[in-house]
Amino acid sequence: MSRRPRIAITLGDPCGIGPELLLRSLPTLCSWAEVVVMGSRAGVDLLRSTEGRRATWRWADAPAPGPEGFQGTACGLEVESPGRSDLALWLDPVPEIRADRLTLGQGSAASGRATVEAIRLAASQALSGAVDALTTLPMAKSAAHLAGYPIPGHTEYLQELAGAPLARMAFVSPRLSVVLHTVHQSLRSVVDGLDAAAVAETLAFSASRFIQLTGNPDLRVALCALNPHAGESGAFGDEEGLLVEARDRAEAAFREAGPAGPYAALPSPFPPEPLPKGALYPRFSGPHPSDSLFHRAVSGEFDLVVALYHDQGLIPIKLLEPTRAVNLTLGLPFIRTSPDHGTAFDKAGKWIADPRNFLEAAALAVRLAGRSRREAWTAQVTGP
Repeated sequence: MSRRPRIAITLGDPCGIGPELLLRSLPTLCSWAEVVVMGSRAGVDLLRSTEGRRATWRWADAPAPGPEGFQGTACGLEVESPGRSDLALWLDPVPEIRADRLTLGQGSAASGRATVEAIRLAASQALSGAVDALTTLPMAKSAAHLAGYPIPGHTEYLQELAGAPLARMAFVSPRLSVVLHTVHQSLRSVVDGLDAAAVAETLAFSASRFIQLTGNPDLRVALCALNPHAGESGAFGDEEGLLVEARDRAEAAFREAGPAGPYAALPSPFPPEPLPKGALYPRFSGPHPSDSLFHRAVSGEFDLVVALYHDQGLIPIKLLEPTRAVNLTLGLPFIRTSPDHGTAFDKAGKWIADPRNFLEAAALAVRLAGRSRREAWTAQVTGP
């Protein structure tokens, strides 16, 4: 009999919507996997006195010991739902941060420290193989900075912790998949730093990773233009010349390395599998005008879109798939997913935040972990 997957969930900022999303989702999560939550218990304690609570819970004895050398507190979180009671292991790396040091709906140095230390713990567990996948609830970067952690976000910090040579932020959904060339930086710096070799690296690396994810080497990869109308032959800028060069470099890299791509040997949670004899190569196209490209991709013309900057890729996918688009980090040696939204401090404690996107992220983590471990693990979000 195959074992159940073990999924780590980091709480995110304990003063945001992460704790209530977790409490509302835990019965479903426990039906899919063994759940290990990492974060500040105080985030849940803050919700005790809130009105309109949509979950009933209690702290319990730990269902399993904490990891060797763990200096925090291990306990159980038991959530009751109609006809059942579900228990998750909770690991709090900063038990000295109690509820009286936090304010619901407001990030702080204390909440930022709790967030980042939970991520650090989860990454160590994922790297050791103690958990099969990681799903992260939203962090507040400003709170992390107040706590003295000058990190731009989850993706970059997890890359640093894992020692991964390359990482990219991807968003996957039933209708559209997007990879971002740049993430948390100013638009001016994106334009000033545009480089053909770097864009070619993103194109080839993204294609290589999506071949692993999908098993399909015949990917159709489209590159966004930077300027309106793709520059219209230089009328609105000449950066598209660099992007054409990047596209050609990515194609050449695959032709030299073979259908698996030039980055197939980098660390990956997926074991290498031989491609069929005579496998096709990914097809790169663009740069395409962004105002029409995403419609073409959703209509089935492309399998993957590479966007040059954060909002270029995130606006269409958040518009088209607000509950189903999942943040997936490419390039880590373990599986990491995240919901496609932030801490929503203005909604914290009101129990109005929709948990479906978080459940989609956890479900994808379970399914990908099954592929990675060659287990028949499945999870599917149902209902409204």
